[in-house]
Amino acid sequence: LEFGKTRTYRGNYSAFQEKKKALMAAELKAYEKQQDHIRHEKAVIDTLLSFNREKSIIRAKSREKRLNQIELIEKPMEERDKIRLSFDSGRLSGKDALTVTDLTKGFGEKKLFSDVSFLVRRGEKISIIGPNGAGKTTFLKLLAGELAPDSGKVVPGANVEFGYYDQTHDSLPEKSTVFEAYHDVYPRLTETEVRTDLGGFLFTGDDVFKPVGKLSGGEKSRLKLAILMHSSSNFLILDEPTNHLDFAGKETLEDALKAYPGTLITVSHDRYFINTVSDRILELYRNTFLDYPGNYDYYLEKKDEFHRLYDESHPVEETITDASEEKEKRRKRKEAETLSRRKENEIRSLEETMNRLEEEIASIDKALSSPENATDAETLMDLTAKKEKKEALLNEAFTEWESKIES
Repeated sequence: LEFGKTRTYRGNYSAFQEKKKALMAAELKAYEKQQDHIRHEKAVIDTLLSFNREKSIIRAKSREKRLNQIELIEKPMEERDKIRLSFDSGRLSGKDALTVTDLTKGFGEKKLFSDVSFLVRRGEKISIIGPNGAGKTTFLKLLAGELAPDSGKVVPGANVEFGYYDQTHDSLPEKSTVFEAYHDVYPRLTETEVRTDLGGFLFTGDDVFKPVGKLSGGEKSRLKLAILMHSSSNFLILDEPTNHLDFAGKETLEDALKAYPGTLITVSHDRYFINTVSDRILELYRNTFLDYPGNYDYYLEKKDEFHRLYDESHPVEETITDASEEKEKRRKRKEAETLSRRKENEIRSLEETMNRLEEEIASIDKALSSPENATDAETLMDLTAKKEKKEALLNEAFTEWESKIES
């Protein structure tokens, strides 16, 4: 959905990115080619008219008539302005950028994780994943020094300078203007320099005088990224950085983080972002972290194996002694297995429905482009109506399939 129009792309997110770029390039090329032709024809016409002879004038009018009959290609809408984002890591940190030893944290009786130990090397790009409410944000706050652990240590390496991006943007001063919020962090900058920096994040004109408390989620994200970008931090800790960013903003952030020479730890629910940016995954599983030396694709490939190995080496202690409790446990396990099988069957059925609908839509498209139907308005209207109904059913099936896959 862009510029008041919708366009459908078949395929996954990666295919969409490639097709969108290719389509925009093709549209721009066709437009520019036609504009070159029009400029050439107008120049020829002007030359012929300048001869001021009867034959030349007749030829000029003939060419002008043909030129006026050309079906003009509409100029492709340019992409919205993109933020200009490039992280500078400042001075080099030590080779061991962060050491975590026996880290434990909980709230009341709820234990989030315990005895967690790992080492982060300079330049690594790590994503933290796990269920909602498992403690990922709390973990980042511990690493950034925003919270104290119940026990254990977080020890930064030599010359490490953290840059922390919190998803709630609590660190932004709500009553300050955008200009003030930025200038307070970098007081040595002139007004022109502040405006230039903020302009790179799409804050132009009077936008810089908006109160921070009145900004949208996307605007707050851009302001926070602007502050973070110029901090020269060599270790970024980012909590859901793609939230509220549009497609172009996400792409720019991905490119900037891939090029970032410093160390990165991030939490994100955006699987494409994780796969693109990360070279190591830490999964919060059963109150500890499993370490996957690869991107999200590697995690998906290995997670069942990692879970099995961990479960085998860390069996759950049996505490149920009462027979009725044991029976209830078996009943719940059986119920969960039944629900799982039912979910798998529903997903399989939805996939079959989507395949069938896509085949039917393709068949209708073929009929719509058939020469024998080209002049039959009634048939075309009927086919179009059928296609719209099939596409609506396909969208419904896809939405349901997506929710079941992610639940």
